[in-house]
Amino acid sequence: MSPSDQDLPLELPAELPVNSVSSVENAELQQQVSIARQAYEQMTQVALADLELRRQNLKISIEQLERKRDRVQAEIAQSFAGSSQEIAVRIQGFKDYLVGSLQDLVTIAEEIEFSEPLPEPTKPVVIEPVATILPAQFREPAYQSNARRIRELLNQYQTAPDYYGPPWQVRRTLEKIHVDKTREWFLQQGGRGTLKSAGGRLQNVLIGTTAISVLRSLYGDYLRVLILANTPDRLGDWRRGLQDCLGLERRDFGPNGGVILFEEAEPMALKAERIMADRDMPFIILDDSEGLVSLTLLQYPIWLAFAPEVAQYNNDYR
Repeated sequence: MSPSDQDLPLELPAELPVNSVSSVENAELQQQVSIARQAYEQMTQVALADLELRRQNLKISIEQLERKRDRVQAEIAQSFAGSSQEIAVRIQGFKDYLVGSLQDLVTIAEEIEFSEPLPEPTKPVVIEPVATILPAQFREPAYQSNARRIRELLNQYQTAPDYYGPPWQVRRTLEKIHVDKTREWFLQQGGRGTLKSAGGRLQNVLIGTTAISVLRSLYGDYLRVLILANTPDRLGDWRRGLQDCLGLERRDFGPNGGVILFEEAEPMALKAERIMADRDMPFIILDDSEGLVSLTLLQYPIWLAFAPEVAQYNNDYR
């Protein structure tokens, strides 16, 4: 080093201004914030797109389920509505018959006196001929007054039905077919004959209740109705139909009531004989399910049988 160099002062580097450092850091921070914002926006857009896709898929699934629901409801309405209704009616009929039968059994059990032995029969009861007890013929001209009364009642039931009338009187509107068949049975068959089924048990019940109402007005409390059907649910249909159409109550059914229900012909015939012995009038109704009819039942003065349809099968297991 030369002496001249020793005399020269050393030059130090100039110090960076503070403002310059701060501006650089701010620029870097702003750049990082911008990058983060862009990444957040991209992530948000991806999430929104995913949610929108899910919403569309859910909307499509809901529409498919709604169409399937409507199709199933339509199929149920077309295929199973009638069957379900028929099953419900049969179950309700069986329930009514079962409840009524149990109540009748309770009534019978209460009336039985176990302390006194039953007397042994000494000789069979001799039943008088049918014609000497109560004549039950309605053809003209021999029974013109009865025929006129029958016409008046049938016309009243058809043209001026009384829905709140007394018990044993028809409380339903009768169609022409019901009146015509009942009139045919009374005035052409003389109250003893067969009618072709009117298309269903409920229609037959309405014809039967019309005949019962007319006979009740002619014979009063002497009339006893005996109904034969081979299954409990069919008897339940008759029981419910009589209650609805004639305003009957529980006390009107049973062995001592005005209506007695049977599943077998033999006990019905025995009961009819006892009724005749008591000088009452039995009215026998045979449901259309009875493909075979006991000839014993045809000896009584009043009986009505409904003939089943040609295509109807006999479901009687006997």
